[in-house]
Amino acid sequence: MIKPKRIDHIVLRTDRYPELIDFYCDVLGCVLERETSAEVGLAQLRAGDSLIDIVNVDGELGKAGGPSPSEEGNNVDHFCLQIEPVGEAALKAFLQENGVEVEDFQDRYGAQGLGRTIYLKDIAGNTVELSNG
Repeated sequence: MIKPKRIDHIVLRTDRYPELIDFYCDVLGCVLERETSAEVGLAQLRAGDSLIDIVNVDGELGKAGGPSPSEEGNNVDHFCLQIEPVGEAALKAFLQENGVEVEDFQDRYGAQGLGRTIYLKDIAGNTVELSNG
């Protein structure tokens, strides 16, 4: 049922928000594509066909992920896997039939623009976002 196409984006959490953006842009050649308000704390960097999202742990998004990256706090929030388009209800039912707890689909911005995505946890507790399209 699920046919992966590419990794859409990864999300990195940091307490060195501007420095990490500068590193990925100035050193690794990424380009700042979008940035939210300081309160939200999200920068989306273009890396070819994919995005690298930088999340400030002091912003709204970052606070949801716990403490700053360390042995007790993760720096990778989640990754997004772009899949071949499939009906939302059928995909959600398939995942639930396989014991996967999922949220509802929402419109979210990724490497291919705005699209419908759903979050789930893998068996090791990692957060995976599926981009349907």
